[in-house]
Amino acid sequence: MGKPPRNWHGPLPEDWQRAASRQARQPRVDPSVPNVARVWDSITGGHDNFEADRRAAQRLLAASPVMSQVGPASRAFLRRAVTYLAGDAGIRQFIDIGTGMPAPGSVHGMAQAVDPSCRVVYVDNDPVVVAHLRACLRSPAAGTTSYLEADARNTWALIHGAGQTLDLGRPVGLLMIMTLSFIEDAGDVLARLVAAVPPGSYLALVQLVRDERTMNGARRWNQMGATPVFLRDRGEVARWLAGLDLVEPGIVEVHHWRLAPGDRDYPDGLPLLGAVARKP
Repeated sequence: MGKPPRNWHGPLPEDWQRAASRQARQPRVDPSVPNVARVWDSITGGHDNFEADRRAAQRLLAASPVMSQVGPASRAFLRRAVTYLAGDAGIRQFIDIGTGMPAPGSVHGMAQAVDPSCRVVYVDNDPVVVAHLRACLRSPAAGTTSYLEADARNTWALIHGAGQTLDLGRPVGLLMIMTLSFIEDAGDVLARLVAAVPPGSYLALVQLVRDERTMNGARRWNQMGATPVFLRDRGEVARWLAGLDLVEPGIVEVHHWRLAPGDRDYPDGLPLLGAVARKP
């Protein structure tokens, strides 16, 4: 795959080189198999899905009703995190990894509401998602948004592609909202991505928690979907973020992260952890 770009940050151990050079699986569109992005689109009231996705969404919600709350809560966290990063943290470049189907309240809209100069690269490995991004992306100035068909596990391809739009010599905001829940070796993937961006960059993530509200839904999804879901606990998320500077209030249920006026609270809690952290 060639050499890393000259603005690459961090060491290149042998295990990274093997992982980075591994060819990412090329996704194919199969409307008969439920797809993560399209099922999520169905759950959140979208229309960019197939009958198999709608049936899977119904079965998932029957097994785990709390999933109906996960979508709105994670989107609200994303809005607050992006607003914080573009405002208080001064980040002007974002990579949204595993963006899913375009939805109201886009990352570039959130960021550019703070500063119109913000640039965003959307990344997904689903060709249907990328096709929708190609059709839907709009921003006030040419070149401030782009899309990339890439697998989060293929660090070199992702960073190289993002570098066509962003200046990767300057800090970026890595957004992984629910994405790590669908990656088995999430800790390794995250470590490679963090190593690839400059000091002063930030990471915002959301991860599904393993508890009685999610176990049945995870089992049901893993029987239906092509991409399995992996539930984690707080300790594992904390290990991922070791060495980074957590932004207050740290690793919390997403609705407890800097709740904004008008945002919904969830008195019974949510099996969904969120965090924002800075690379020193």
